Amino acid sequence: IIGVGFSLEKAVHASADENKDLHFALVDASFSDKKNEPVTIENGRPLLFNTSEAAFLAGYVAAGMTKTGKVATFGGAQIPAVTVFMDGFADGVNAYNQAKGASVQVLGWDKEAQTGAFTDSFDDQSLGLQQAQQFISEGADIIMPVAGPVGLGAAAAAKSSGNTLIVGVDTDWYEANPQYSSIVLTSVRKEIGAAVEQAIQDSTKGKFTSDPYVGTLANGGVSLAPFHDFEAQVPMEVKQ
Repeated sequence: IIGVGFSLEKAVHASADENKDLHFALVDASFSDKKNEPVTIENGRPLLFNTSEAAFLAGYVAAGMTKTGKVATFGGAQIPAVTVFMDGFADGVNAYNQAKGASVQVLGWDKEAQTGAFTDSFDDQSLGLQQAQQFISEGADIIMPVAGPVGLGAAAAAKSSGNTLIVGVDTDWYEANPQYSSIVLTSVRKEIGAAVEQAIQDSTKGKFTSDPYVGTLANGGVSLAPFHDFEAQVPMEVKQ
């Protein structure tokens, strides 16, 4: 049985405790105790994704592509599965600044203080529209929304502005949201399907363990999507 998302942890955890003969997997969250400390349950496997690695690459390319010197990110809620993207993005921008002697700013997230912009919703696209419009008015020309469908509101604002690009998350937004393909610079992808398939295969073959799966750049669990329409515009040194 596969649960998707941190909000299902308690339900999946309780079900796993009551059904020791079944295997469970939880996407995007660890199993935890009443103090929210991670715990191991024998018949449950967390499927986690170190998206900060791929988001680092996205931040680096965003810093290399901005024309205004300002990029932005915001989240749907201040939870680890969201802020891990924002941390990586900020680190990537910082790495570009250090490598190139640049001073690209990140709006919407202060990694050191762990404070920033959140819509407190993953559903209301109007909130994403408003947040993106605010960033655009402050000079940002590349935005990475980490807020599920709320991010499509940000994409609508970016497209309307005529000079703002979007970095997608979870899937390749160029393919998943063709109505916005013309403004998608790249996307930070989580290869959730492969992790889920592996858990199912291990279960059916008697190889299931409670060891967490952690997707990384090295094992292909996270990746940076192609630049698609911007392939020719991203400088070679940035690609390298």
